[in-house]
Amino acid sequence: MLEDAEPGGLPPHTGIIRRISRRFGHAIEKNHHTGTAFGALGCSGSLIRVQGNMQMMKLASGVFLAALLTSAAHAQTNAGEQKSDPNLPFTVTKVASFDLPWRIAFLPDGRMLVTEKVGRVDLVTPQGAKTEIGGVPPSYVEGQDGMLGVFLSPHYAIDHNVYLTYVAPGDYGGGVALGRGRLVLDGKQPRLDGFQVLWRQMPTGKGGQPGGQIAFSPDGKYLFLTLGDRQRFTPAQDPNQPVGKILRLTLDGKPAPGNPWAGKVGARTIPLIDPAADTEKAKAAPVVSTYTFPGPNLTPAETWTTGHRTPYGLAFAPDGQLWELEHGPRGGDRLNLIERGKNYGWPLVSYGINYDGVPIPSPDTRPDLAKAVIYWTPVIAPGNLMFYKGNLFPHWNGSALLSGLVSEAIVRVTFDGKGGATAVQRWSIGKRVRDIEEAPDGSLWMLQDADPGGLFHLTPK
Repeated sequence: MLEDAEPGGLPPHTGIIRRISRRFGHAIEKNHHTGTAFGALGCSGSLIRVQGNMQMMKLASGVFLAALLTSAAHAQTNAGEQKSDPNLPFTVTKVASFDLPWRIAFLPDGRMLVTEKVGRVDLVTPQGAKTEIGGVPPSYVEGQDGMLGVFLSPHYAIDHNVYLTYVAPGDYGGGVALGRGRLVLDGKQPRLDGFQVLWRQMPTGKGGQPGGQIAFSPDGKYLFLTLGDRQRFTPAQDPNQPVGKILRLTLDGKPAPGNPWAGKVGARTIPLIDPAADTEKAKAAPVVSTYTFPGPNLTPAETWTTGHRTPYGLAFAPDGQLWELEHGPRGGDRLNLIERGKNYGWPLVSYGINYDGVPIPSPDTRPDLAKAVIYWTPVIAPGNLMFYKGNLFPHWNGSALLSGLVSEAIVRVTFDGKGGATAVQRWSIGKRVRDIEEAPDGSLWMLQDADPGGLFHLTPK
C-alpha cells in the first residue's frame, strides 16, 4: 500500500486534481519510480489547449490521472515494519547439519547439492546423508568470502554441468570466480570433472559482500551474475570495475551480445582500494595497488546494470521479469526490478545510512537513478530470492520467497506483472535463513546460517 509519507510517495490525488482543474494545459507530474514525466500532449507534441470543451478535458484528465495512479502503484514502499504472522503454514523439520551452509541446488531425482562457505560442496539425500563432492576448486575463506553458490546448467539433462561461484584465492585476498564442471555420479565419490574457471574478478582483494548469485535467462542462452561492492563503495559506480554490477554473460562466461555497452572496453589499468569505513571516506581511500589487464578490459561489455551493494538474490519471475534483492547498509535493503542498462544508485544514494551514522543521500535526490520497488527499514538482511512454482502451497504459485538473516524470517512477495510488488506475509523462523529453495515435489528446503547450521525441510501443515 502506498503511503504519501514514504520517500518517493506522491502528493494526495485531491491536490493533483485541483492542479489539473486550475491549469490543465500545463499539467505534468513526475513519476518517482521511473523518472519519466507524464504530460497532457496534443498533436505535434503541443500541450492540449482547453477551449471550453469540457468533455475533452474530462477525457484527457481521466487518462492523465490513470497514468498517475499507475505510477503511484509502482512507487517504492517500506516493508520494514511488517509484522510476522504467528501462524506458520508449514512444519519445519531439521534433516542435517553443515558448516556455514550457503546454497542449495536440486538434482532432478530430489537429491541436493549444498555449498558450505568453508569451501565444500556436498551431495545430500532428502534423508540427510552427505557425501562430499570431489573436484571442487579451493576458496578464499575470510569474513563473508568463501564458497558461495551452486547452480545446475539450464541444459543439465544433456550436459550434466554444474556452475559454482566462490571467492578464489589470489596474491592479495581473493576475487569472485565463476566456474563449471560436469557432475559425475557413477557409484564412486561424486565429483566435478573438468572443472574450468569461466570468469574471474580481478584484481583480487580483501573485503566481504561478494554477491555470487546466478540466474539463467528463460531461453537458456545466457546467465546473469551478481557482484557485490566488496565493501569498497565507490567502484560500484566505476564502469571499469565489475564490483557492484550485474553482468550478463554467455554460458561460457563471455560478454553476451546485446548488452548495453556491447563491444566497449574499459581502462587498461584500474585501482584497488581496501574496504572503507563509510561512503564519504571511500571517496579518498588510499590506493593499495593498481592492476593492469593482460588483454582488453571487458567489464563494460559484460555489464547489464550498475550501482549494487550486496546482491544476494536474483531470479526470473514466471512472466520473464528479472528481480534482484540486496542488502542496504543501516537500513534500506531493497528489491529491484532489473532492467537493461539502469543504474541502481549505490553508493550515491540509499534508503539507509552508513553503519557509523554518516548519512547517505535519499534516492529522491536523484531521479536519474532507478529506485527500489520495495525496501526494508529496519532491514531483513536478505539471504536469497526464489519464485515458487509448485503445488504443495498452491496459493503461493508465482510468489517470491525471500530469506532473512538478521530478521530470522521468510517473506512472501506477490507481483502484479507490471513492475509492482507487495510484501504480503512474513513468518518468523527463529533462525538466520541463508537460503530457501523448492524441491521437485514442491516442498521447501531451508539453510540456517550458523556454524554449525542446519538443513530444514518445510512441508504444509
